[in-house]
Amino acid sequence: MTDSTVAGVDGTEGIDLTGVSVFVGGPIQHAIRDDGFHQPLRHAIRDVIGAVSAVHGTVFSAHVVEKFGVDTPLYSPDEVSVRDFDWMRRCDVFVPVLPVDVAGELMRTDGTHVELGWASALGKPIVVVTPMPMAANASHLLRGLPSVADVTVFDLAEAAAHPTQLLRLLEKLGQEVVMSK
Repeated sequence: MTDSTVAGVDGTEGIDLTGVSVFVGGPIQHAIRDDGFHQPLRHAIRDVIGAVSAVHGTVFSAHVVEKFGVDTPLYSPDEVSVRDFDWMRRCDVFVPVLPVDVAGELMRTDGTHVELGWASALGKPIVVVTPMPMAANASHLLRGLPSVADVTVFDLAEAAAHPTQLLRLLEKLGQEVVMSK
């Protein structure tokens, strides 16, 4: 048995995402500020990516590829659309991280909402990581998505405080997808 304990996090023993691909999404364009990328979102996405990677999951992330907005201008809309749709087709679980701003409103993220549509249409399990209760400005379609797709909403603060709970959920969902292939 290999040790897959996430550094500094208890309870990851036995969690193994080997063979599971996780597409981690979230705002990019609307998270780029004059002083750089929105730091709380950067930390949240890095934490999710780090936890999934630490237990041997494969991660697809535009945030990593585009260096959290630094390289975003280097990519055309066609390149981003083709790349992200390919990742969506190949992933086992989609994990959009949807933060709120200082006013408690959901940060704008047009691309992530397109990806949510793709994931729903392709039958991918979705784990939305966002502060709970969900922001009041979240659309009816986002709030109602669990009615038509395999969606779990996971509290952002819980993901930060207890990443093993998120990892166990991803392991369960991911293994179900992998086993059904």
